[in-house]
Amino acid sequence: MASWVEGRVHALRQWTDEHFSLQVEADLPPFTAGQFTRLALEIDGEMVARPYSFVNGPHNPLHEFYFIIVPGGPLTQRLIKLQPGDTVFIAPRAAGFFVLKEIPDAANLWMLSTGTAIGPFLSILSTDDAWERFAHIVLVHAVRTVEELTYSDTIHALLEQHPEQLEFIPFVSREQTDYALPGRVPAAIEDGSLEARAGLRLDVADSQVMICGNPAMVSDTQTVLVARGMQKNRRREPGQITTEQYWKI
Repeated sequence: MASWVEGRVHALRQWTDEHFSLQVEADLPPFTAGQFTRLALEIDGEMVARPYSFVNGPHNPLHEFYFIIVPGGPLTQRLIKLQPGDTVFIAPRAAGFFVLKEIPDAANLWMLSTGTAIGPFLSILSTDDAWERFAHIVLVHAVRTVEELTYSDTIHALLEQHPEQLEFIPFVSREQTDYALPGRVPAAIEDGSLEARAGLRLDVADSQVMICGNPAMVSDTQTVLVARGMQKNRRREPGQITTEQYWKI
């Protein structure tokens, strides 16, 4: 198999000064919602690549990737300058185990994300499997400012399609709003405000928790959940917590 698949840029969207999404047309093998691949450009005679999760579902042939500019990062500084029709290279096979088939059955699925880490959750929620397996799904998107609450059209469409199953809870840490929870996700679990907003209990008996975001949020949230009696989900020892580190790459 070739090292790279050549893709063509379909569109580049700027959400904020730092946040962008890239749509790419490419003939890729099938992937599982929640997985990631690598994007690459040839820079100074070398292929420079970084991992990015699919935002689109496996059924959608237009592949989308959500990223934040890394100051001084050689790849993102060039990705944001791409134009429709430009070439971008994609790894031929997706990877990663942050997928629903690795999640044990439960009544409630909690999806906790920060920043661009909402991407794999949107991919998962575009599939039928998510809605067939879980009675209630809570999608959390924690950001610094209101403008970083991206993909609102996609989330609104999901809420309209699944009004009895989906609850969307935004967090905004650096601005005051009348709709988003303040502060950090771990603190909102500890003080009960997240469960109060969702109208659901976050407990061992009927919950599975997927956590994707910056390392501090992932680690701190896992610590809070372990204190409640939850444990890391492993193939040989199923638990309630499934994590993926997701940072500026």
